[in-house]
Amino acid sequence: MALARILAAGGGLSGAGGVALSAAAAHAGGANTGTAASFLLMHAGAFLAVGLTRSSRPMRIGATVVLVGLALFAGDLLMRDFAGMRLFPMAAPIGGSLMILGWLAVAVTGAIPRSRPAG
Repeated sequence: MALARILAAGGGLSGAGGVALSAAAAHAGGANTGTAASFLLMHAGAFLAVGLTRSSRPMRIGATVVLVGLALFAGDLLMRDFAGMRLFPMAAPIGGSLMILGWLAVAVTGAIPRSRPAG
């Protein structure tokens, strides 16, 4: 259940951050800020859906990998715009790769039928 709460909270934070960063990008500019805002907003609903439903543990793990990847990806883009430096070398590509792997894990988990208890 801890992963479910983390994902639900991550969904809420992604949504709030995406809206705030969309406003920042509109008023202060910054292509990286706009990209980070878009990624946060497009993933928020997915985190909420997986966190608030009776999803399987493998599904929650896959979504958590996406969440970690998103934090690295968006964090690196925001550091570039606001601090003029990277989060760390290769943070955005690592984050993007984690998002891809996490989404593939979600897809595979969703494609495999859940076993039902006998009886």
